[in-house]
Amino acid sequence: MNPLPAEITPPLDGVASLSTWGFIHASGEDAASFLHAQLTQEFALLDGSQARLAALCSAKGRMLASFIGFKSGPNELLLLCSQDILAATLKRLSLFVLRAKVKLRDASAEFNVYGLAGTAIDRVAKGVYPAWTKLNFCSQSVIFLYPALGQPRALCISPAGPVPQALATGPAISEALWQWSEVRSGVATLTQPVVDAFVPQMLNYESVGGVNFKKGCYPGQEVVARSQFRGSLKRRAALVHSDVALMAGQAVFANLVDGTPLEDSQPCGLVVQAAPAPTGGFDAIVSLQTAAMTEGSSLSVPAAGAGVLQLLALPYALLEDI
Repeated sequence: MNPLPAEITPPLDGVASLSTWGFIHASGEDAASFLHAQLTQEFALLDGSQARLAALCSAKGRMLASFIGFKSGPNELLLLCSQDILAATLKRLSLFVLRAKVKLRDASAEFNVYGLAGTAIDRVAKGVYPAWTKLNFCSQSVIFLYPALGQPRALCISPAGPVPQALATGPAISEALWQWSEVRSGVATLTQPVVDAFVPQMLNYESVGGVNFKKGCYPGQEVVARSQFRGSLKRRAALVHSDVALMAGQAVFANLVDGTPLEDSQPCGLVVQAAPAPTGGFDAIVSLQTAAMTEGSSLSVPAAGAGVLQLLALPYALLEDI
């Protein structure tokens, strides 16, 4: 297990109680096939050992929501999404049910979500597994995520009620520190300020398991496929650090490249997700024009005190060949 750098204090090691997730419950004999037809990932053959990162897109291929989905029973699935977009997402999905034998409802009050990092994963799951692996422990589900700075991470979904004993012992970490780890994982969760702003590849979803190009059609599928195979994609997700506060929906500008203004100083990107960094400043996932990611670019946000952004290395490789 790779520890975080010594300067990260407090350490990313323990359990965080998370409050920003909501749950959509899908039940019925057509639940899996319905979600399969609506989302960017394959759900028809999903079993109990895997979860899925997926997006709901508009007809224009723009992301309206992102999910972590998994089977919770023979004909039942749960979709985790940001609480602030759950109501609108549930309403939109419900429009497409038609004659499908599936019922959708908000089940957020029925579950608690905990973030696990470091020794907490060993204590609960007895090992580290690849991202999107799902393990079941009695009434709890553990879903492995992408790591942050080499530290393994997972979500534990438990029925609402007292904290499970396995999570109540050992160190605790703050929700703020967990949110920073989400940013540093490079895997974005869509929230209200950036709904309808990106095709999935603009958030690198094809590289982190969020898009299946071999499954059948879904809303926006043609646009998503065209972006991938015709080389029309001109934006990618990047990690940045800033000395000033960043927030989702904030415009990013590329002021200079070797002293020359880039695109007349028009916005070249958008902050997708941001969190305070333990060592100061803010880290963020930013969807940027690829032309603005070149060495020598000067990235900034309109804020007091310059707001210059420093590009950080992505923790995963981008998928180049499907």
